[in-house]
Amino acid sequence: MKRLPLFIRLFVQAQFILSLLIFASLKSSAQSTMMKDPDVIGRWDLNLEKDGKVLPSWLEVQKSGTHTLIGRFVYAFGSARPISEVKVNGTKYSFSIPPQWEPGNRNMDFEFEVNGDAIKGTMVYTDGQTYNFSGVRAPLMARTKTPTWGAPIKIFNGKDLKGWHTDGKNQWVVENGMLRSKHSGANLMTDKTFTDFKLHIEFRYQQGSNSGVYLRGRYETQIIDTKSGEPEPINNQFSSIYGFLPPNVMMAKNPGEWQTYDITLVGRMVTVVANGRMVICNQVIPGITGGAINSKEGEPGPILLQGDHGPIDYRNIVLTPAK
Repeated sequence: MKRLPLFIRLFVQAQFILSLLIFASLKSSAQSTMMKDPDVIGRWDLNLEKDGKVLPSWLEVQKSGTHTLIGRFVYAFGSARPISEVKVNGTKYSFSIPPQWEPGNRNMDFEFEVNGDAIKGTMVYTDGQTYNFSGVRAPLMARTKTPTWGAPIKIFNGKDLKGWHTDGKNQWVVENGMLRSKHSGANLMTDKTFTDFKLHIEFRYQQGSNSGVYLRGRYETQIIDTKSGEPEPINNQFSSIYGFLPPNVMMAKNPGEWQTYDITLVGRMVTVVANGRMVICNQVIPGITGGAINSKEGEPGPILLQGDHGPIDYRNIVLTPAK
């Protein structure tokens, strides 16, 4: 068979190579388009304006499969609750969740828009009223170096409430080296704020009681009578990071016994040792828990002791800050 002239063969080869390059470019472009997530994906620190107050809240949006959006939401109180679907309508997003601890029976309905690292929208509360909220993308708080620890500080002196203040009318007293809240009332927090630290704290609760240690005033390490109290979801039980991180083993003692937490917080990474056993090992805290003092996750915060859920005693509170 007669061979084609050289220039024709070269032309055909060039066309073939060009076609391959165009196909590869189109495929790469299509894949890039498909893989790009919408700006709404991620975690958001929210401020919700309600009844003259700013209520810290939190939102997470993620993909389920190729195109469905789901998420989690934390209101000013209560635990993280699932969002079955975040709906998209043009540039607007919306979701609806049933009440948890809120009064009433109607759902809470949210509608919002995202612009880069900012979010803004409205919430229709269980009372049917509409309230505004805004927020920013939550900081990663990733640490690049292992912390160097400073000297331990006794943040409770065992004598009085020096260095502490409440967020309401005070019911806390100091007796025999113990910090005591004998009935439900105000929360107690340190005057000083901290970033990364190790915390040792001892506590004792009565049967059925409930308290919590808020790290930076935003992340609650749950204290609750898990052994004889009312049943709770595992994420809300003794030694959990409330609503987010469950303990890998239950180390709760009986009511009336002294117990200990040794907690290390570096950025978002938390380790919890309960009564001598590691129950949470260097896990990421996704966001603020209900009852947080604010949603400013990137800032230092106090140690807050929950006093609005029942009688509780504390002693030997020692904090070792990172340098």
